[in-house]
Amino acid sequence: MKSSRVAHGGKTVYGARVGILMLDTIWPRVPGDTGNALTWPFPVLYKVVKGATGKKVVHERGRGAGIAQSFLDAAAELVKDGADGITTTGGFLSIFQAQLSAHVNVPVASSSLMQLSLVQKLLPPGKRVGVITIQGEHLTAEHFIAAGADPTTPFIGTENGKEFTRAVFENEPELDYELAEQDLLQAGEELLRRHPEVGALVLECHNFACFSHALNQKLMIPVYDVYTFVKWFHSGLSPRNFGYPGSSTAPQYWRER
Repeated sequence: MKSSRVAHGGKTVYGARVGILMLDTIWPRVPGDTGNALTWPFPVLYKVVKGATGKKVVHERGRGAGIAQSFLDAAAELVKDGADGITTTGGFLSIFQAQLSAHVNVPVASSSLMQLSLVQKLLPPGKRVGVITIQGEHLTAEHFIAAGADPTTPFIGTENGKEFTRAVFENEPELDYELAEQDLLQAGEELLRRHPEVGALVLECHNFACFSHALNQKLMIPVYDVYTFVKWFHSGLSPRNFGYPGSSTAPQYWRER
């Protein structure tokens, strides 16, 4: 007679629920960056989308030859390997949200921008959520609409700073994170100067989470980023087991009478 506890297969890798589509880059990725595995308090799977550079995704909206199909193929490989949900390393990839979710048939969290509608609902009347992006000149209504967000959301880019945008789009192997932080802080201050109604931020770029604390301390408003987004995403793919009485994994503090 078989035990009631039977393991089920069908995947190659187990225990890593989130699969992450990586841009094809060499710039440094410190903890807080989606592409650094130490960012996550849970195991993840990675797949590099060959030829998908930051410039191609942002400047060309992923419309280079074969880029969209490369993302679809890589996402399907992650699911085959064992991922139960897919995310990416670029907020501009919201434009692939519908294609990706239809192609892989698992939940897809393509862009940090998908938090915008929820964050807006959290704010009191008269306040708006704003966005800091790596390239304001190329963030369009198409990206917001694909993320289910208001296309009139106020935003600002870091392209007028000294370090981050330049180093990423030139795909440089070194990046001065102190200067990059200043780029973010200056952009945040300028956004609030232009739009004093902004009461919370969503960071578009999936490399920006390492700056969220500094932004929060400087601007004194809530900051949401890819880390808050993917942690929430993962919590649905792998809900915490609280071990209610009668559960097969009930912890010791539940005592039978």
